[in-house]
Amino acid sequence: MRYLLAIWDGGGATPPNLGVARILVERGHEVVVFGDATLEADVVETGATYRTWPTAPQRRSTRLEDDLLKDWECRTPLGAARRILDRLIAGPSTRFAADVTAALDDEQFDAVLADGMLLGALIGAEARGIPAATLVGSVYLAPSRVRPPMGRIPPARGAIGRMRDRISFALVNLLWHGGIRSLNDARADYGLDPLAQLWDQWDRADRVLMLTASVFDDPPPDAPNVRYVGPVLEDIPTQGALELPPGDNPLIVVGLSSSYMEQSDLLRRIAQALSQMPVRGIITTGPAVDPFDVPAADNVLVVRAAAHTELIPKADLVITHAGHGTLIKAIAAGVPALCIPLGRDQPDNAARAKRHGVAVVLSPRSDAATITKAIRQMLSEPSYRAAADALGAQIRAEIASGALLAELESLPAAHHLP
Repeated sequence: MRYLLAIWDGGGATPPNLGVARILVERGHEVVVFGDATLEADVVETGATYRTWPTAPQRRSTRLEDDLLKDWECRTPLGAARRILDRLIAGPSTRFAADVTAALDDEQFDAVLADGMLLGALIGAEARGIPAATLVGSVYLAPSRVRPPMGRIPPARGAIGRMRDRISFALVNLLWHGGIRSLNDARADYGLDPLAQLWDQWDRADRVLMLTASVFDDPPPDAPNVRYVGPVLEDIPTQGALELPPGDNPLIVVGLSSSYMEQSDLLRRIAQALSQMPVRGIITTGPAVDPFDVPAADNVLVVRAAAHTELIPKADLVITHAGHGTLIKAIAAGVPALCIPLGRDQPDNAARAKRHGVAVVLSPRSDAATITKAIRQMLSEPSYRAAADALGAQIRAEIASGALLAELESLPAAHHLP
């Protein structure tokens, strides 16, 4: 089969999409990826064919000034949500739809796969009647009548909780309603009927493929096209082997987002805590932070990047911002996590991990002493490792089931015309 994969440079949201491309290529399918200019080398490394977005907004370089969202400038979570709505999800949907329809008119594709944020790409597939799947590399983020609006709120246990979820569904849809005009304008360009709610666009896809663990993302939504297929544990390619700090003290791996979230000072506080403990630490700063800005020590190695899928299984503890990619890799490996969420969906992910007993959650304003205390607690209490082992076994079984590939290859059979 021949797939068109529409993605964007979304930091931790990118590796799962690249992993999907790799899985399909290794299966013998052809994949053409439309993505930001910053992703060209990573796409080519998967064996897929790379193409830059002809007109849609994209990141041209890794410099901070070229970041598409710059959500660290927003003072509130509401402001950050509006920013991503205007600059990615809905605002440029006409341009994403135009690029996808042009590609579908020029070449033959059997299916379109689109990152869940690129609603315009889904419009393009719907306009041309091509089978389409939404790729969601996180928990289910769209409003749902049967789920709490945020992971920090426990699932409903009775009639009052279910009423809470229905009311929250209406309120959260109001939050996203600012983008409905842009989305419906894009749909009108192709003669498609208007949508009542922004995230109804997901409902028009043949499949919403959840690249996460069903046991982690509870309760499931009520959308009939949702399929949980397990996480895709893909890394951004790195160069060279990584030598661990010497000794046999507990190994702690630190990763606080591959995109910029003003995390430098927090990384320095974590480094200070690790340097004063009988542990071995490896801190990955990501492309947004210079490793020289974070002090290393005899027992603490600071690097820009490392292959987490190789490194994390060797760890006794992972310290993370609770981005879905790093957190789910830790749990899948049976490693507990100290979560210090910085924003976006991270507080929700951290709360879910805490409910499952695999995590402790700290404020990003925590000082080195507070971080040290939490590390000691998690290393000395075996229940965190036991819970992570149990949850990790379920996640690995879901990955091994082959559900993702089965869903991707059956897309034409699942297709329905609007």
